[in-house]
Amino acid sequence: MPRRIELHDIHHGYVQGNALQSIFSGLTHTFDNANSIAILGRSGCGKSTLLNLLSGIDRPQRGRILVDGDEITSFSDNRLTIYRRRYVGIVFQSFNLVPTLTVADNLRLPLELNNVPRKARERRVDEVLARVEMREMRERYPEELSGGEQQRVAVARSVVHQPKLVLADEPTGSLDAHNGTRAIELIRDTAVEGGHTLLIVTHSRAVARYADKVLILDDHGQLTGYRDGIAW
Repeated sequence: MPRRIELHDIHHGYVQGNALQSIFSGLTHTFDNANSIAILGRSGCGKSTLLNLLSGIDRPQRGRILVDGDEITSFSDNRLTIYRRRYVGIVFQSFNLVPTLTVADNLRLPLELNNVPRKARERRVDEVLARVEMREMRERYPEELSGGEQQRVAVARSVVHQPKLVLADEPTGSLDAHNGTRAIELIRDTAVEGGHTLLIVTHSRAVARYADKVLILDDHGQLTGYRDGIAW
């Protein structure tokens, strides 16, 4: 079921030298009525920053963020940790698999952190690895996998704990064209079939078109409707 995500008057930036570089200055937007949403924008426009705010990794300097009516910007640090652990899945461009853990153990980790009982944990790991066609590689380590296989495991890990919201940050950036296409189809289909809301940020129009809805994040930190023929 699509989640409702509300951004209200978001202000955020960073200090560079002695000056504050603004990324968002009053960003207000509501995401709803779509299983998958792509945010398209050029490098440096704030796409990854937006995902960090939605995941609770960063807090805006001003403004409110609500996910299904819960104001995550008012959460304590401990409650934000629980929110990320239970309700958010992230697919990183660089995969971010734990190199010392097997494929199965990389998936078990978020379930263990959420205190899922062992039998239920093993059933869930098997189920999700089967969905991404990686069950036969469950005992391999990340370094033994190709880039496309690592991305499949990263997708599985992002949904294994059944989050409300899956965030994908340039998820095909480390892959060739063939594996990139397979990965974005897998991310979309796995998230939607599992009932998760998927939000992808990308600079690629080809990737963005796999989503139900596409928005532009412009150089002024504002979200607008997608249109072809954008001067990039």
